[in-house]
Amino acid sequence: MPNIKSAKKRVKVNEAKNLRNKMIKSALRSSIKSAEIALEKNSENKAEVVGNAIKKIDMAVTKGILHKNCAARKKSSLARKLNASA
Repeated sequence: MPNIKSAKKRVKVNEAKNLRNKMIKSALRSSIKSAEIALEKNSENKAEVVGNAIKKIDMAVTKGILHKNCAARKKSSLARKLNASA
């Protein structure tokens, strides 16, 4: 445990950022999974669900959680699956 005041603050700040990143990552994984399930089951609102997943992916990039190329790969994969199911 740190003794210096600034080091104590760094621990608190890092903990808060870690929780925020974990929350965003979890929501991202959930939305991608729900989009893939919607595509698999060929539901009527699959375009909307994929759109929401792409929005979450973009948000993760702006927050610095995903690299832009990783996001592009994930979005491309979802778009390919959406077009194939249409």
